[in-house]
Amino acid sequence: MKKKFIVIFIIFAIICSVLYGVGNIQAEKKVKLNLQKMTLQEGEQKKLNLQGTKKKVKWSSSKKEVAAVSKKGVVKAKKKGNAIITARVEKKEYQCKVTVTGKSVKPTDTSASVVYMTTDITPEGLMEVYEALNWTPFGKVGVKISTGEPPASNYLKPELIKNLVQSVQGTIVECNTAYGGSRAETDMHYQVAQDHGFMDIADLKILDEDGSMTIPVTDGTHLTENYVGKAFADYDSYLVLSHFKGHAMAGYGGAIKNISIGFGSKEGKCIIHTAGASHTNPWGGNQDDFLESMGEAGKAVSDYLGNGNNITYINVMNRLSIDCDCDGNPSKPDMHDIGILASNDPVALDQACIDLIYAQKDKDGASLVKRIESRNGLHTLEYAEQIGLGNRNYTIVNVN
Repeated sequence: MKKKFIVIFIIFAIICSVLYGVGNIQAEKKVKLNLQKMTLQEGEQKKLNLQGTKKKVKWSSSKKEVAAVSKKGVVKAKKKGNAIITARVEKKEYQCKVTVTGKSVKPTDTSASVVYMTTDITPEGLMEVYEALNWTPFGKVGVKISTGEPPASNYLKPELIKNLVQSVQGTIVECNTAYGGSRAETDMHYQVAQDHGFMDIADLKILDEDGSMTIPVTDGTHLTENYVGKAFADYDSYLVLSHFKGHAMAGYGGAIKNISIGFGSKEGKCIIHTAGASHTNPWGGNQDDFLESMGEAGKAVSDYLGNGNNITYINVMNRLSIDCDCDGNPSKPDMHDIGILASNDPVALDQACIDLIYAQKDKDGASLVKRIESRNGLHTLEYAEQIGLGNRNYTIVNVN
């Protein structure tokens, strides 16, 4: 009996040891730098974070004359060249490759907003165009996407956005729809988000699962306040990832739609669609009033977030259907994919995407142009610029 007890004890000890080792391996896998590479211009600086550990981190640079790093992980670019920044925790090292470029030449037209572009529609291309923005979020970060209507909408795939979302330690955020479908109620919406793979890459929050909060609309023609999801204020910074495409009501959907209708609670969506006439029914409003209300709601969001300093925008131009990601069975695109564009100015960003659509030849994208014009979609840009949300004048900087 005594021998049997000893054997059982030894087996139990071995199992515990194996499980402990696996736990340690899994824990180690979670420790990583928020960026494995970055590009900075001379004089710029950016903070690195070692995620997944609370232990003391020792920072060092392989070439301090190119890029120095502070005790808190802030990298400062000094002169053109390459350097490796190393974060050391006990005996483990984590590295980020830093490329320092010369100071950029300012556009001849100083009134133009800058839009960065890559034709590389991959996770790496997405990271590259984001880094070009030189935008640093602070506090709790929300990443606004569309979770996509089942069964076959063209939402941005988790595999594309995963690295970027995790690099900013973001929570994916979305709001319920006002038109029915599979995402009209919170429980169903969470299920769709899980089915589409978003909850496998990050935490996810339906902002209006507990209702609405209001933010002020300054000098609005149609709106005096904007109804967004109640949890909107829980986040300090927002990264807005939009799939650029057509839209059955707005003509097109990009950054402006994502921060207006997209951030709107179910109630807020009805108010925008009807230019303030209804809190419960999104149908029957005047078209131009609806487009202008989107501009006003988007401006309210930008104003609330530090007058635009705590929010930035990326549009992905692939699967360019005439239909929105809110359509579970969209029309097949009749034009090729174009690329990824990013800007701190949502108006310049959407305008650049529109111009790229119109620049296509041999009727490539003719159906999308027709959709935009049939809904007077360009009026959204005209009005958004008029009320100060952004600038339609822009310069494109290619990053690849």
